[in-house]
Amino acid sequence: MKFDPNADRDFHCANVGKIFGALMVLTACAMMFAHGSNDVANAIAPLAAINSIVMTGELSQKSPLPIWILFVGGVGIVLGLAMYGRKVIETVGSKITELTPSRGCCTLSAASTVVLASGMGLPISTTHTMVGAVLGVGMARGISSLNMSVVRGIFMSWVITLPIGGILAIVFFFVLKAVFS
Repeated sequence: MKFDPNADRDFHCANVGKIFGALMVLTACAMMFAHGSNDVANAIAPLAAINSIVMTGELSQKSPLPIWILFVGGVGIVLGLAMYGRKVIETVGSKITELTPSRGCCTLSAASTVVLASGMGLPISTTHTMVGAVLGVGMARGISSLNMSVVRGIFMSWVITLPIGGILAIVFFFVLKAVFS
């Protein structure tokens, strides 16, 4: 692109925005790849374990993974995104801080983190990683650029979900044990 030094400053910002807008397509693709590499594995692990126990009678580290389990995991992620993803996308994309195309490229840092963790076999949260990247971009502009009421709500949900998830796992375990024993 050629820039005219006599053109006004807004024109230059618009040109830079267009460049970053094109880069956002690449960073979004990277994030989709990271999401698939991490979240499908997290979602299908219990189903894969159950399938292994049913087929072989034992659970091992190197159980074969039928393709239908990957398909079920992919369909589940797509349905969840279609039904409930809008609220999360809205919160991360616009309610934490103002994202421009250049700031939105923070997606690349989140995608890199998720792919690196997935490669190491670490089950991390893609959403938490993305929120961290958006918070980092917001903090780079100054703490006042963050919507602290939204940030507080996110942190509270993180704190609350761990014990609730554990308690529900205990309840479901004993209910299923009682039903199938």
